[in-house]
Amino acid sequence: MARRARRYWLMKSEPGVYSIRNLQRDGSTTWEGVRNYQARNFMRDDMAVGDLVLFYHSNADPPGVAGVARIARAAYPDPTQFNRRSRYHDPGSKKDEPRWSMVDLAFVERFEEVVPLEALRNDDELSGMLVTRRGQRLSVQPVDRGHFARVLRMGGARTRVR
Repeated sequence: MARRARRYWLMKSEPGVYSIRNLQRDGSTTWEGVRNYQARNFMRDDMAVGDLVLFYHSNADPPGVAGVARIARAAYPDPTQFNRRSRYHDPGSKKDEPRWSMVDLAFVERFEEVVPLEALRNDDELSGMLVTRRGQRLSVQPVDRGHFARVLRMGGARTRVR
């Protein structure tokens, strides 16, 4: 059986909610609360254990890539959809047909400095990268292997694509 090629992603989090420093401290975390169907589909249908993630700080000054994580557990039903007290509760989701999924992330490394969105936008090698497009708000998005490698270089990362 052929082994699936590693894929690359960008996942956004507000640092005031959960930052790369939190992930570094915790070692791993669940990525719950995604309530966008396209982002859910990426997590549920396309992510696999071992895929690498650019950990992006949104709603920050400056917004940008703060480090690297990896998918530690493939998609499974997000329990917050069933919890009436959760801000992510979805009364339309059924336990026998869950609507929402989540993955687990593990810490890989934190960049010395955030690679700002403006630097990503100004780099010709990153032309076409989804996060650089104005108005692109998707919290989970695929990243081309070449773009991922370029951002790693910009961040001074030890991590390498293979």
